[in-house]
Order: sequence, then C-alpha cells, then structure tokens
Amino acid sequence: MRKKPGNDVYVALVVAVIQVVLSQGAAWGQREFRAPLDSLAYVLLLVGPVAIVARRKFPVLSTIVTLLATYAYVVVGYPYGPVFLAPVYMLGSLVVSGRRLVAWILSGVTLAVFLIYASLGANQTLWIFHTLAITAFILLFMVIAELVRIRRERRAEHQRVVEEESRRQASEERLTMAQELHDVLAHNISLIHVQASTALHLMDDQPEQARTALTTIKSASKEVLGEMRSVLNVLREGAPRSPTAGLDRLDELVSRSGLNVTLKRVGSRPLPPQLERAAYRIIQEALTNAARHAPGSRVTVRLEYGTGALRILVTDTGATTPAVLTEEGSGNGIPGMRERASALGGTLTAGPVGNGFQVEAALPLPEETS
Repeated sequence: MRKKPGNDVYVALVVAVIQVVLSQGAAWGQREFRAPLDSLAYVLLLVGPVAIVARRKFPVLSTIVTLLATYAYVVVGYPYGPVFLAPVYMLGSLVVSGRRLVAWILSGVTLAVFLIYASLGANQTLWIFHTLAITAFILLFMVIAELVRIRRERRAEHQRVVEEESRRQASEERLTMAQELHDVLAHNISLIHVQASTALHLMDDQPEQARTALTTIKSASKEVLGEMRSVLNVLREGAPRSPTAGLDRLDELVSRSGLNVTLKRVGSRPLPPQLERAAYRIIQEALTNAARHAPGSRVTVRLEYGTGALRILVTDTGATTPAVLTEEGSGNGIPGMRERASALGGTLTAGPVGNGFQVEAALPLPEETS
C-alpha cells in the first residue's frame, strides 16, 4: 500500500477504469433488480478514484468521502460489484499505514450501513444471505490487511536489525583498525626513538654501530608506513585487505627490534588469523616495552604450541644501559595486551622476574581437525 505519491495517480486511473467499465457489465447482469447507470452513478463511481489521489495528505478524510460515495451508490440502487474496489483499497491503506483503529471503526460503520440497507428488503432469506456475505467479506478483508501490515512491520524490523548489525560490525572494525594502528605506531616509533638515541650516542666513537642503528631506523620507518597504508586501504571502498601481521613475520620483528633476542618455538601448527595476529601484537608490544625500559638486556621469546593453548613467554634480564624512554609512552601497553588475550578467551600476566620482566600469555587453541 505504501507507494510513491506519483504512483497514486496510476492506481486511481486503474481503479476508475475498472469501476466504470466493469460496472457497465454488472448493470447488464443485474438489470432486473438494480437501477441502470446514469450520470449520477458515474460521478459516484469516480469519487473513490479521485479520493485515492489525496489519500496521503488526507488519509482519513479521503477514506470517509470514498465510503460515503459508496453508501450513496448502493442506497440509490445501482448495481453491486466493482464499486467496492475503491473503499477496499482505502481501508487497506489505513490499516497498513498504522491507522488501525480508524480503519476498524469505519469498517464497522460500513457493515452497519449495509446491514441496515439489506434489512429494508422484504425477502428475509435474502437478508440473512446478505448479512452473512457482507460480514464475512469485511472481516476477511480486514484480517488480510492486518496480515499485510504485520508482514511489512516485520520486514522493516528485520531491515532495521540488519542495518544496526552492519553499523555495529563497522564500529568493531574501526576499533580493531585503531588498535592495530596504535600497536604499529607505538612499537615502531619507540624503536626509532631508541635507535636514534643510540646512533647519536655512538656516532663519534663507534660509527659502524651508529650506521647499524640508522639502518634499523630506516627499516622501522618503512614498516610503519607500510602498516599504516595497509590499515588505511581498508577504509577505501572496494580496496582489498592486505595480509595482517602474523607469526610468519616473527623473525623479521625480532631482527629489527634492536635487542638481543633469542626466539624459541616448541611445536608448530596452523593457527586462526585472529589468534596469529593477537600473538604477534603481544610479542611486539612486549619487545617495545623491553626496548623502552630495559635497553641492553637479553630477551627470550618462547612459543609453546600446546594441545589446548598457545603459551607465549617474553622475558628480559633487565636494563644494562639507561632507559631513554622510561618516562614516555601511553601506559596502555600491558592493558592492551591483556585486552587482546581476553578477547580470545585467554589470559595474560606481566610482572618482574628477578632483575628483569616477564610477559606470559595463554591463548586457547581450537581443536585440530583430522
């Protein structure tokens, strides 16, 4: 029933043609007991279609006008049939548009008018038949209109839920990208800062080591630019998502960390992408913290692929040189790692161990399929 305003004109034309043309056939079939069509009859037949054009601006008034014209048409004695198309359409429009109470009241009034009119006839048998037929028709039509309304409301509700879910997923995706961007920037900028400080300190006395630090800065800056480009490409409609960081890039991460890192793997198995990404970012953040707070330390990164969990241990032996970034940073490193672990149903603990510091995470693994 909810059509564009321009479509109402076409609907009105179709209804007008049906009511005028088919009423002529009805008049011939009912010529023995109903009045023939005249100019007044044609005017009454056209009132309903004209009211359809105005139904959006005056829904209730246009329906009442249509019903009054129909009552007059029937009471005068013109033939039954197509004249009921316009009032049926108007009442249905009221129900579907949410004006249910008004529609039911007007349908009740219509039933009463037709029953009173039928009762004026002399044949009581025909009156009973008219009563049953009119009542059944009006009730059946109103029930169908209510079913159409319910179906449309459910469809609209489903569409609303789908749109809300799409917005929620988009919001979660933006949060994920923001977290990825934060981790990438925090790690690489911290690494650049540490290596820049090292290069400045060694430039005069040990230029070769300063060159190594500058090479690491170049690599880290290239990495952060690539990661940022990968994340920002996701925001462009239709842009393919670049592969995210995973444990296959762990050796590269260790080599450019600027730390003395020993990498140990116990076991191996394929992992879901989100778990690989979380493990990589946890190790990345742990190495960032070691570079900030424990420069010169020996760091051990250990991955244990258990039957039910991936266990990650990142342990450093403590700083051997002054920490140039001890007082800097957002302070979100450990909470961020813990959030990543919790999001996958895992756990993460971090704290001092001897003279150094240790980060330990356990990420649940899915069952291996044979």
